[in-house]
Amino acid sequence: MLHLAIQFLGLAAVVATAGVALARAADAIAETTGLGRVLVGSIALAAATSLPELSVDIAAVRAGHADLAAGDLFGSSLMNLLILAGIDLCHRNGRTMLSREAASHALSATLGIALTGLAGCAVLTAGRIPGIEFLRVSGWSWTILVAYLLGARMLFVDQRISAGSAPETTEQNGASGWPLRRALAVFAAAASVLVVAGPRLAEVADAIADRSGLGGTFVGTTLVALTTSLPELVASLAAMRLGAVDLAIGNALGSNAFNMILFVPLDVVHAGPFFQAVSPTHAVTAFAVVIATSVAVLGQLYHVERRLPLIEPDALLVMLVIVGALGLVFQLS
Repeated sequence: MLHLAIQFLGLAAVVATAGVALARAADAIAETTGLGRVLVGSIALAAATSLPELSVDIAAVRAGHADLAAGDLFGSSLMNLLILAGIDLCHRNGRTMLSREAASHALSATLGIALTGLAGCAVLTAGRIPGIEFLRVSGWSWTILVAYLLGARMLFVDQRISAGSAPETTEQNGASGWPLRRALAVFAAAASVLVVAGPRLAEVADAIADRSGLGGTFVGTTLVALTTSLPELVASLAAMRLGAVDLAIGNALGSNAFNMILFVPLDVVHAGPFFQAVSPTHAVTAFAVVIATSVAVLGQLYHVERRLPLIEPDALLVMLVIVGALGLVFQLS
């Protein structure tokens, strides 16, 4: 068991190092291309930091552990919200991450709510109503994919409109001086590291699940999800150090939306309808993500003159929802 823990920590360190490089490269890409940190964080950085989920979960499905894969995707979304709330509690410079100043991210957060809700419904209804398949992919997975593409287009159009109408702002350029070619190369290299480390991480997590006796549902929702969310954690912390708050928020919320479309490749790899093979307990995690994200959006949109001096109630409530959901999953597993 000790050697498994050492391997697990070593792989986690590799993933974390790649996350730092991704954040710096994404900041440089946002500056150089003029796309902005909101869009780059919500789409490009979110997709790259979600690569561990993809590689880990494909390996898990091929090994016959569909519950581990589903728990990782839903659990990673919970962990991303936990990361966002935790950073918000520690970020005390007058501009909180779950405040009205961060309301530009409400669109990507709402997209994540919609996609997670669809996935939760898929888990609950699979096998209970007639299913539709096309090219070995279920109707639910196609719906999630199409909804994500439409939502991503909305994000792109919204940011173009915002960039055209907003006055010039002075932002701290954490990665200034990086040419676009270098930024893209670093971004691709760091993403490749995540792809390589992912499958081995799934094997170690599976062995830990077997020896601990906790089961794939709970381990996938906690241990694997926490580790595969390390890129989001490290990238968000690195973005905060660069002064790129929008990049950090976009990464966390955008990753939650991107996580849901990863059910499509899992549906392709799995022998038979994927959602029929997973435990209904995952719906608890899915709807906890919906509730916690809704609280975050309320914190972004609700405007008050004064906030509590020691804590952010919205961030604290997000944490309480997550802890409660993990307790329910443990009891039901």
